[in-house]
Amino acid sequence: MKLARAIHMDDSDRNVYFSPARTGEWCLSGGFEFSDWTEADLVGKARQAFSNGWLGLETFGRVTFVAITPVSEDEFSTLVDNLARHFVEVYGAPSVDAARGVAEDELRYMADLCSEHDENMLLAVHRELSEEGVKESYSAIEAPAAELDLVAMHGDMQ
Repeated sequence: MKLARAIHMDDSDRNVYFSPARTGEWCLSGGFEFSDWTEADLVGKARQAFSNGWLGLETFGRVTFVAITPVSEDEFSTLVDNLARHFVEVYGAPSVDAARGVAEDELRYMADLCSEHDENMLLAVHRELSEEGVKESYSAIEAPAAELDLVAMHGDMQ
C-alpha cells in the first residue's frame, strides 16, 4: 500500500500556511476541514490552506506537495487511530471508536489516490468552492532525476 509524505522544495510553506506540516510526515487531502467554509473564509493564509494544502497527520499543518511512498499495515493502522483521535479532539466526534471508520475511509481514499502513481511521484491538490461544496482535483508531477554532479563529489576529496 502507498500513501504520501510531506515534501518541501523550499521554505515557502513556512510563509504561506499558518501551520506548516513537517517534512516527511504522512499526509492526506484533509478537505473535510473546509466542508462548511464559504467565500468569506477564503482570505490570507486560510485561502492558501484551502486552495493548495495537504494535511499532515502529525502536526495537522499544511504542505503544498506530497511524495508517494510505501506505508506498512502497522503504520496505516496507527494513522487511522491518530486521525480518529483528531476527529474527537477537534471536530467533536463522540469517541475514537465512533470516528475510526471515518478516519479509515479518509486514509483509504488517499491510499487509492496514491495507488495510481509510482513511488516518488509528487502530488499537488487544488480546491475550489462550488454549488455542491468543496471540489478537489489533483495533479501528478514526476520528480526530476538529479544530475550526478549535483549530488556526488568528483575528483580527489583531500
